[in-house]
Amino acid sequence: MATGLDFAARQGAWRRGISVLACAGALLGASGAYAQEADSDAPSDADIVVTGTLLRGVAPVGTNVVAIDREDIVATGAASANDLLASIPQVGNFATVPSGSGSFALPIVRPNIRNLGASGGTTTLVLLNGHRLVGAGVLQTSVDPSIFPPEIIDRVEVVPDGGSAVYGSDAIGGVINFITRKRFDGVAVNARYGFADNYQTADGNITVGKDWGSGSILATYSYAWHDNIQNIDRDYTRADHTARGGSDFRTQLCSPGNIIDNPTNPLTGLPLVPFLPGNVPYALPGMTRNTTNLCEGALYTDLYPREERHSVFASLTQQLSADLEFSATAYWSRRDTTTLTQQPGFSGFVTAANPYFRPLSFSPAQSVSMAFDDVFGHTVTSKARFESYGITPGFKFNAGGGWQVRAEANVGRSYNLVLDDTINTAAASAALAGTTLATALNPYDPKASAPAVLAAIKDFQNYGRAVQELAELRVIADGALATLPGGDVRLAVGGEYHYENLDSLINLDRRGVFTNAINSYTSRNVKSAFGELLIPIFGEGNGAPGIRALSISGSIRYDDYNDIGGTTNPKIGFIYKPFDDFTIRGNYGTSFHAPSLADTTSTSDSRAQILLFSPFRGPPEPIPGLTPAQVDQLNSARPTIILAGGNPDLKPEKAKTWSLGFDWKPNMAPGLVVSATYYNVKFTDAIAVPPFLSPVLFSDAGYSSFYNTNPTLAEALAAVGNLQLNGAPSIQSLYAGNSPYILIDARRTNLGSIKTDGIDFNVAYARQTGFGSINASIAGTYTLSRKTQPIAGNPYGNDLKNGTGRVALVATLGGSVGDFTALAKLNYRDGYPILGLPKQTKVDSFQTVDLFFGYSLADEGVLKDTMLTLNIDNVFDQDPPFIDTLGSYTNGSTLGRLVSFGIRKKF
Repeated sequence: MATGLDFAARQGAWRRGISVLACAGALLGASGAYAQEADSDAPSDADIVVTGTLLRGVAPVGTNVVAIDREDIVATGAASANDLLASIPQVGNFATVPSGSGSFALPIVRPNIRNLGASGGTTTLVLLNGHRLVGAGVLQTSVDPSIFPPEIIDRVEVVPDGGSAVYGSDAIGGVINFITRKRFDGVAVNARYGFADNYQTADGNITVGKDWGSGSILATYSYAWHDNIQNIDRDYTRADHTARGGSDFRTQLCSPGNIIDNPTNPLTGLPLVPFLPGNVPYALPGMTRNTTNLCEGALYTDLYPREERHSVFASLTQQLSADLEFSATAYWSRRDTTTLTQQPGFSGFVTAANPYFRPLSFSPAQSVSMAFDDVFGHTVTSKARFESYGITPGFKFNAGGGWQVRAEANVGRSYNLVLDDTINTAAASAALAGTTLATALNPYDPKASAPAVLAAIKDFQNYGRAVQELAELRVIADGALATLPGGDVRLAVGGEYHYENLDSLINLDRRGVFTNAINSYTSRNVKSAFGELLIPIFGEGNGAPGIRALSISGSIRYDDYNDIGGTTNPKIGFIYKPFDDFTIRGNYGTSFHAPSLADTTSTSDSRAQILLFSPFRGPPEPIPGLTPAQVDQLNSARPTIILAGGNPDLKPEKAKTWSLGFDWKPNMAPGLVVSATYYNVKFTDAIAVPPFLSPVLFSDAGYSSFYNTNPTLAEALAAVGNLQLNGAPSIQSLYAGNSPYILIDARRTNLGSIKTDGIDFNVAYARQTGFGSINASIAGTYTLSRKTQPIAGNPYGNDLKNGTGRVALVATLGGSVGDFTALAKLNYRDGYPILGLPKQTKVDSFQTVDLFFGYSLADEGVLKDTMLTLNIDNVFDQDPPFIDTLGSYTNGSTLGRLVSFGIRKKF
């Protein structure tokens, strides 16, 4: 990973290609065979795409750039762009295994620089060659990075500074720009197979290209597949933590289930029949008094779902005349995800009216907690398809005097479909209240129920479909205004028109029944104007000792949204070189994120989600005659009501960012690079939902207005209003037995703020030796402070004392000997204190070691340009750190020890 290198040095590195590793000690290298491939791809200086600036051929002034080059991509063994991003410490999902689920809510891995984005906002802008991408998902409009296979990527540039002055919305935490290969001559293929415990993966690629000097064309097809891993395959996902000194999160929604005779009213603590003992448990099927079945509620849920991806990428460039060039890129991608989840549980109230009722006392009613594993199997299946394409044609016209005009178009479309099988809880509730053998559910032995009753319970599907479209037109002119002793004064000006729409449909009903489906169509357009000015005050023409170079830049952008209004965002930056080998840089700017169509005017996901148990519980409130543990166990079997959906009144998220850093490449130590950057971010009006998956919901008083424990029927009806119900036939039905424990308002809203600052750092050394090369580096980020204000006006909380680690880093050591290369990499995420857990105060750090080996078979003959690779990820098979919550682990994730063999060949 290259960090903070000056632009001229990086230009040279790109021109030299991957062979730099063997002769100059880049992070990872390939043989001379791959040097030929890289050289054919190398763009000219004028063609190089630069992230964070509108000006051609210059680096973004004052900004730190973190880059993953072609050799790094080969070394990571990444099967997707998400895997690449997970190797960057500044990106929030660093040291995780990114998993694009097939869910409605967030089916993609959303990159998140600085971990600023909460549940609703997109604070990191993802680009392809400087262009926006169409979103993915049914209830989200975020970009899915997995559409790009690593083989098409020439490099990834991450600018961890605000970028709205250049790019507009979303670039609060920074910008991630995937820069693709432009020129290629010949045919190249590669294939790889990997395995871990109970897991397999395979991917392959073929690239065909022709370069004829004045133009070139290339096309790439990529395929990737991986198996699923269920929680049962990894012991660190267990719900019973008592062996580790933690809590027991097992559930009573088991198969066979549990009966509670003479249940008590959870609000009064009084049993149904006052003169009999209340809440007497009987475990099925034996029904022995005072016994309870406990089971792992997610044992058969996928920890990592099965996935298959197809991708096609094409690029064309052609010089039409001495002053006019045409270029176009296009991509198509399809991801099919199959996710297994635990057979849903069910709880309710059975009375003597049910013909299967088995009295256990004089009580005429019992509460039932059960699952349908014995009837329908351990799992239900969700299938999802996410398909997208994009085309970006453009013209470059040299207008004379060093000025160039670029006219660029960008069109994209995605199709998203989610089919989520589950049980019909309304049918199950009705059957539990059935009064004949033909209509009733047998809660003691569900298999003995009438086939038609079971078929009705099984016949339910959550259906989601969305089409998203994007269209843009952009014109930019840039060139020299004047020449100063320090260099050319450069100016870029331009305008852009952006259009997007979201057509979504949600249906929660029996398969094929769309009577109550919710369809939503919404769109927006944005008109933008922008400019950037670079003034080189000192440079080669007038530099002196102590001031070898000094440049300042300023950029500004105005965006006019037809739905949320206008916004203006400026940015200024400088670079100062007191010595030839030492650079000081800094910048300041404002940024914003416009709330997405899915978060505002789309209404397809507005609903009340009913859970028939309560996994999100606070400290138990006292009930006379019961211990706190008994109260907590009672609450766990009570329903939960979650209000979900968007909010048309959302405001844009905003940020003020600044940074100051240096890059030092000492002349006295060739090959050494040292850089550090102090960053400071103030992020306000964060779009989020309350953290109902975390104990912070109950430990931080700022969230108290977003939940109501023991809501009355009137309170629940008022809160739900006309929202569609998912998981129960009615709100009233939840009060027929165990009334709801909690009502959570999880709708997206502008909450509070985040203030954070820290230091990004990089130290790298590469040296050529008599046998080849050696190289070492350490790069990462150190958080100095991070304070979160959950609700505007409330006090700031110190995240470093609750849920946030200070350090994330990557350390590497590698080298080459002849045709053999090797690299070892340590990934480290710091531990942190945690509040709100009665049996745990600290989450451990997470560190894994990865190895890469590459060997070029021959310089001539049939094996020429052939390379064998071996990746061993998580060499020591480390489990992610334990946390005493239902999820069981946090602060990183892993597939276990993953061994991958690959072969690369160019013809």
